[in-house]
Amino acid sequence: MTEPWSREEFENQLREKGRGYHIYHPFHVLMYEGKLTKEQLQSWVANRFYYQIGIPQKDAAILSNCPDKEIRKEWIVRIIDHDGDGQAEGGIEAWIQLGKAVGLTRDDVTSLKMVSPGVRFAVDAYINFAKQRTWQESICSSLTELFAPHIHQQRISSWPEMYPWIDESGLSYFKKRLTEARRDVEHGLTVTLEHFSQSREMQEKALNILQFKLDVLWVIADSIMLASADIKVEGRDYLRQPR
Repeated sequence: MTEPWSREEFENQLREKGRGYHIYHPFHVLMYEGKLTKEQLQSWVANRFYYQIGIPQKDAAILSNCPDKEIRKEWIVRIIDHDGDGQAEGGIEAWIQLGKAVGLTRDDVTSLKMVSPGVRFAVDAYINFAKQRTWQESICSSLTELFAPHIHQQRISSWPEMYPWIDESGLSYFKKRLTEARRDVEHGLTVTLEHFSQSREMQEKALNILQFKLDVLWVIADSIMLASADIKVEGRDYLRQPR
């Protein structure tokens, strides 16, 4: 019987999955090279809104499946982060403001009229995963947040120079997520390391779950790229992310 990895090695294996994060998708590479048109960037913002509104639905599904009060008390903060409360607007409203910053109207974003079928399918699959699987498995799937702070910082740092037409006030979502994502990762990683370290089989199951979420994000980028038919990826192979 294969011995389980140490806790440190297990965490390294999870972090190694970052090689397949959607930051390496050709669409995102073009984004960070400043090569997207205004219309293409608008398409990305409008499509990704469907993912943003799906996040609290996913988190609510995790809460509904979790009998542990202490876990629920920590996890519920994520819903408030996105939905907001009586004191402050949340990430969903911040994303709408990002839409305005790139030249879209509130209706352009919230009507979902620009959302491609592939994006809908991928996001819905993720929500259904959270509804149908155990809360520990669903928490594990959230660990793509391990790789998120870098992508948020990259947008904050590069967009004002590469896309000067974007109103910088619209970048508040990314600034907000810099601290939220790091906090969320700490909790989600602790749960995953504790629950899935019982055996190598369980650890490998966790890696496959994380791969599923990476696949969801990659398919979202695929769909947005296909919806932007005039994008050309020249001099670069359009390859599937490494597994």
